[in-house]
Amino acid sequence: MPPSSTTKSTERSYYDGDVDFDELAAKDADFAAICKVSKDKRWVDFQDPNVHRQLTKSLLKCHFGLTIELPNDRLCPPVPVRWNYIHWIQGLLDTTSDTYTDRYDPSREVLGLDIGVGASCIYPLLACANRPEWRMAGTDIDQHSLDYARKNVTANGLEQRIRLKLSETTEAPLIPLDAMRVEEMDFVMTNPPFYSSGEDMQASYTGKSAPPSAVCTGAENEMICPGGDVGFITRILDESLKLRGRVQWYTAMLGKMSSLQTIISKLKEHGITNFAVTCLQAGYRTKRWAVAWSFRGYRPRNDVARHGELVLGVLPTANAQTIKVQGISKEVVGRKIDELAKELDVKWQWRDHMGMGVMEVKENVWSRAARRKKKFADQGNGGGVPKPEMEKGESSGEDEEAVGLAVKIMCKDEEVELRWLRGLDYVLFESFCGLIKRALVGGR
Repeated sequence: MPPSSTTKSTERSYYDGDVDFDELAAKDADFAAICKVSKDKRWVDFQDPNVHRQLTKSLLKCHFGLTIELPNDRLCPPVPVRWNYIHWIQGLLDTTSDTYTDRYDPSREVLGLDIGVGASCIYPLLACANRPEWRMAGTDIDQHSLDYARKNVTANGLEQRIRLKLSETTEAPLIPLDAMRVEEMDFVMTNPPFYSSGEDMQASYTGKSAPPSAVCTGAENEMICPGGDVGFITRILDESLKLRGRVQWYTAMLGKMSSLQTIISKLKEHGITNFAVTCLQAGYRTKRWAVAWSFRGYRPRNDVARHGELVLGVLPTANAQTIKVQGISKEVVGRKIDELAKELDVKWQWRDHMGMGVMEVKENVWSRAARRKKKFADQGNGGGVPKPEMEKGESSGEDEEAVGLAVKIMCKDEEVELRWLRGLDYVLFESFCGLIKRALVGGR
């Protein structure tokens, strides 16, 4: 029975290892029927397309309550890496909300776009099956794939939350917000063709010690496009430079580390500093990467922005700093931070029982020049006016441009963590961290 459009499945974490075939076979007789057993070890023949399709169907059925139909002549998507991509996007959105809570908000409505849904429609299905307030749009240039995708949406009772559209020309915008009559969107995702030509695809296998881990059933338009994954994602980047904050997160999967490095370089060339990267590896062989960027100021939590096994050159600026405060109790540290923040011209909320505070400010107000300017202003208006405080658990509600920096300060045993919540200026964040460090350990 297909899942209800309002039923939330159990939240699952990343796939971080190979699929447990014994566990899956115990849950699904169809999967058990295609398994082979040798020396008491269950295994499957990944070079058999029927086996590959059954594994995908069984994982979706047992782990997500989804049912799909897959044509023989289109790509059969491995589930683990696809789920890891969706789960990472969940983390991006959960840790970049205007509530600054860093956790999943079941009431938050989310709208996403999958560019190239394919016959399986796997990304919209996974996104909506797991989060009941999420809605998805999907596009594809292949009518045959779109026909199957629509069948899969209907089979799972998600017609009201997943809308699919044919991209009639390859020159049409990849992110057709205006054509869809959508003003803003929470995220865009794509799993583009990795290769620029048949020769490029063949060359990717040359020299490897082992053959591809699974048979490829993908059609040419699913595997090859001009410029490969870099060319496709560059088109999305170019469109994002025009759309900017109309989409909170632009994301894309890549097939090679070199492709990821190229895209990161392009982001930096355009001055895009708020980006995140992940390695989506789910087993011992398959390794994919994803990148996300945003023109808005909300910063993802550090473990989301720099997730998985990555090389130093692709990492974004750290969104957190830790100050060691050995020999000082959490209560004393918290009191010092609270007193310091109250002296500054900032919006400040302190929760003493949690040892945690959130600060918002438009600009640097802690430099000597800024403090001197405030002192003169206060003297001129009779001593100044009380500073407003934020509502519990919420940001100040000011527009994006008005908040130059937001930081969450958390007092822990023998250390203080400063979490960069919002802002596009790293120098401003670093300056504030320096202020707190001097107040806590300066002169010791």
